[in-house]
Amino acid sequence: MEFDVNTFRSLVTLASFLAFVGIIAWAYSRKNSADFDKAANLPFEQD
Repeated sequence: MEFDVNTFRSLVTLASFLAFVGIIAWAYSRKNSADFDKAANLPFEQD
C-alpha cells in the first residue's frame, strides 16, 4: 500500500468523523444528562 497525501487525508477525515460520532454519543448518553441539567441551571443559582 502506497502512502500518499490522499491516503492521509482519507484517514484524517475518517478519524474526524469517528470523533464527531463519539462526541455526539457522549453528549446524548443518559448517564450524563443529570450533569448537563445541573450545568444548565448554574446561571440561575443565587449565591
